[in-house]
Amino acid sequence: MEIRPATDKDLDVFVDTLHAAFGLFAETPGEGGGGLWWSALEMDRNLLAVTAGGRAVGTAGAYSFELTLPGGILAPVSGVSFVGVLPSHRRQGVLRAMMRYQLAQLRDRGEFLSVLLASEFPIYGRFGYGPATYAQRLTVPRDRAAVAPSRAGGTAGTPGTGPEAGSVEVLRRAECGEILEGVYDRYRRAQPGALSRPHRWWALGAGRPPVSAAPRYLAVHRDPDGVPDGYASYSVESGTLTVDETVATDDAVFTALARFVLGHDLVTRVVFKNLPLGHPLRWQLADFRAGQVSDDDWLWVRLLDVPRALTARGWSTDGELVLDVDDPFLGEHDRYLLTVRDGEADCVPTDREPDLSLDIRDLGSVYLGGTAPSTLVRAGHIRAHRPGAATLADALFRAERPPHCLHWF
Repeated sequence: MEIRPATDKDLDVFVDTLHAAFGLFAETPGEGGGGLWWSALEMDRNLLAVTAGGRAVGTAGAYSFELTLPGGILAPVSGVSFVGVLPSHRRQGVLRAMMRYQLAQLRDRGEFLSVLLASEFPIYGRFGYGPATYAQRLTVPRDRAAVAPSRAGGTAGTPGTGPEAGSVEVLRRAECGEILEGVYDRYRRAQPGALSRPHRWWALGAGRPPVSAAPRYLAVHRDPDGVPDGYASYSVESGTLTVDETVATDDAVFTALARFVLGHDLVTRVVFKNLPLGHPLRWQLADFRAGQVSDDDWLWVRLLDVPRALTARGWSTDGELVLDVDDPFLGEHDRYLLTVRDGEADCVPTDREPDLSLDIRDLGSVYLGGTAPSTLVRAGHIRAHRPGAATLADALFRAERPPHCLHWF
């Protein structure tokens, strides 16, 4: 078996192999190749696993994104996707070989971070990825959807604001592509854990709603000057209003959009998909118990160059830690002195005794600030070698706001 880079000539083979790996049938491209979830492929970043007889049996690919790090820093990142192996060739080392080849390829490109969305939880931890952001689904019965007045005064979210502070307009997806693209870009630049959505994704309708051209209504919020500053993408089916995503530049805008969809007529329940963990919406309901919550992991992070990754992000607390990092998949084991001063970090090899010993996937989980190191110490994943080490690590890795990713790829 050979792992090799794909070319533009491999497009049909790549797409057909990927669909066969998941038991799907490829859709017919629309005009210009748009409207398909795979239409934004970057063929020069894709791989094929090919048998000695020349048959493609596995695929792996990557997108080029920007990831917003703590401190509002934008970093280039590879978004790994399209990973699949034909059922006839599973458990024969094909996936492992593709993952090893891909990590080497990413390093050769000079990249220090890789991310993915895991279809199954146990798979990607073996390759050094750790869950780093999380998503919450909130389901609210329409007859219990009243939002309580803010006790702080004004609209819940920002004291001193009210309906006069903005407006909500309902548009169809086809009417507001540029608005969505602009609002999302403003949002993702300030949100740790958010990924960019390149223009070609919007232009081709690649991905899931509201990026795709699938029929959706958009509740678009505008500030008092008429500038769009938030939106909620939703559909109604069989009495359920489902919000694909809500993007807002601040809590008051989010609250205005939430009030709008919760007040929609002729529905029996409202489902908000992919909220950040700990979002205040449930607390804004007059009946806290009306909101039924379920959580899941979302963005997984893999560090390819530990010193570069740790010095790339921003930090809000000063401190010093010695991290003993094991990377079993790549057969690497290194110890680093992390020193943070005035929001910037220095990370160098050291032979000092460690404060924390951890696997590379656990470092990926804590990297964006969405998973507390002390949680992984208590879970038996990270070993703390001195009292106070986990507490200091919590303070160091904490982000200015919980990381969250909406983008599907």
